[in-house]
Amino acid sequence: MNFKSLQLFLHLCESNNFSQTAQAMHISPSALSRVIQRLEEDLGQTLFIRDNRSVEVTFAGKKLLPVASLIVSNWLEVKSELQVEHSWQQGKLALFCSVTASYSHLPTILNKFRIIYPHIEIQLQTGDPALSINKVLSDEVDIAITARPDNLPPKLTYIEVDQIQMSLICPKISAPTLQKSLNHEPDWKSLPFILPESEPARAHADKWFKKKKITPSIYAQISGHEAIVSMVALGCGIGIAPDVVINNSPVNDKIQRFSTESIEPMSLGLCCKQSREQPLLHALLQLFHDSYSESLL
Repeated sequence: MNFKSLQLFLHLCESNNFSQTAQAMHISPSALSRVIQRLEEDLGQTLFIRDNRSVEVTFAGKKLLPVASLIVSNWLEVKSELQVEHSWQQGKLALFCSVTASYSHLPTILNKFRIIYPHIEIQLQTGDPALSINKVLSDEVDIAITARPDNLPPKLTYIEVDQIQMSLICPKISAPTLQKSLNHEPDWKSLPFILPESEPARAHADKWFKKKKITPSIYAQISGHEAIVSMVALGCGIGIAPDVVINNSPVNDKIQRFSTESIEPMSLGLCCKQSREQPLLHALLQLFHDSYSESLL
């Protein structure tokens, strides 16, 4: 007994005509007859009374009818669910993040994701993290790893995956004029600051200035955090940057932190449009959430 045999049995019960069922189910009348005979042999019961003009379902056939109907219904339901699941387990996802995030937060997650969903292609774009929100809103990418802005657009879903600590940094070897202001108690007002150009990192820097009651002397405003660390290492001034960028910078041995100064950490998370919370996106979001939730406890 197999699924196709039960389908033929159900159709024949409805049509009561071998020729009609054979034509509708794309099988020859002789082949249909053999299928029914095998069913009857398996059950040890006659399912149909046949003559040259009509077919009548027997008592045994009527007993089999609801069972066969349930089996076929369940089979088709499972098949449909599997087809839907398979359809979203293939395709492409465009993901945007900073260069630093591409090696600080992505590798472990993407390795897991590719094992679970091998037919999904991740199209990775890297660049200035300040562009993340606009890229998602304009549908340039499906999802972005970004710091949470103070005012998250209502169209976006955001899931926090990490807390990013920030530090105030200065060069280990400074120009004489800069070194003089750094000695002992720093003269914050006279120090040249290299700051993030855009939110939310700039907002965190401004909160620190407000706390210290400082009107900063700004040497430069930089769009990329990596460039801030590089300029500080070159002795251009002091800066505020995320620890993850500082730790992974190739020039981190040329800078030092002000350990006595505390900068409010940033929330790092994944965001996408609420209208695009499809199963594929949800799977990636859940994988990030599961991987980083323990570190947030």
